[in-house]
Amino acid sequence: MPTLLRSGPYRLFVYSADRDEPPHVHVERDHCEAKIWLTPVLFERSYGFSRKELSTIMGVVEEHQQHLLEQWHGFFGG
Repeated sequence: MPTLLRSGPYRLFVYSADRDEPPHVHVERDHCEAKIWLTPVLFERSYGFSRKELSTIMGVVEEHQQHLLEQWHGFFGG
C-alpha cells in the first residue's frame, strides 16, 4: 500500500490491486477510511469520517490532484 501523500493526520495511498480501476486514492486516519476518485475529484465512499472531515479531505485531494495523478500513473505505469 504505497503512500502517495501525507497531509496532517491523513495518509493518502493506493492498493496495488486497484490497477484496473480509474485513478483514485484511499484516505485513512486512525480507523476511518475513504475512497476518492481523482478524475474528476469525487467522493466514492467513507467509513468513520464526519461530513466536516470529508469536506477537509476533499479539499486536500483537490489541492493535490495533479500530484496524486502523477503518483498514480507512476506507480501503475500508465
